Amino acid sequence: MVSRAESAAATRRALLDAAAELLDEGGPDAVTLRNVGARAGVSRGAPYGHFADKESLLVAVATEDWERFSDEIAALRGTPSVRLRGALTVLVSIGRSHPHHYRQMFGPPGGADPATMIRASCRAQDEFLAIVSELVDEQDLHRYGALLLTGVSGIISAELSGHFSTGNWHTSADEVVDTLVTIIADGRPRT
Repeated sequence: MVSRAESAAATRRALLDAAAELLDEGGPDAVTLRNVGARAGVSRGAPYGHFADKESLLVAVATEDWERFSDEIAALRGTPSVRLRGALTVLVSIGRSHPHHYRQMFGPPGGADPATMIRASCRAQDEFLAIVSELVDEQDLHRYGALLLTGVSGIISAELSGHFSTGNWHTSADEVVDTLVTIIADGRPRT
């Protein structure tokens, strides 16, 4: 027999999975508590028992995305430059495969409990900065970490909008990520 807590956890999991699917399929506008409940196969009122509103549900999805990203960074092995390239490649992959998830992750957290998403993103930043700290001096750590993350954000935007495949760039997102890593890992002398 399934306990009440197990049933509630299973319902919450089904709601999060349904919301993630809907977000992938149609962006934030496709994610309504009614659509999520229908996709999850639960009663119309069930989503409201787990999430205060749509924004809270989207924050929960983004929080899980941040947690997965943190876990992937923590699992990277190799030299610092290999791990840095791996972490940036994971972000590019999220942007490519799940652009709406990526935008939710990097958008302002809302909902009833934005602190959970902030904590999850801070964990990912800590994992990422641990890698960067092996490549740059302490006084440069946060500046270079921010440069790398915002640089990848621009790379993802350029790729998603088609700028790398059209016009005069004559490069790819992967090549630009490699250039960023090379600049930080190999091209910048340590003081």
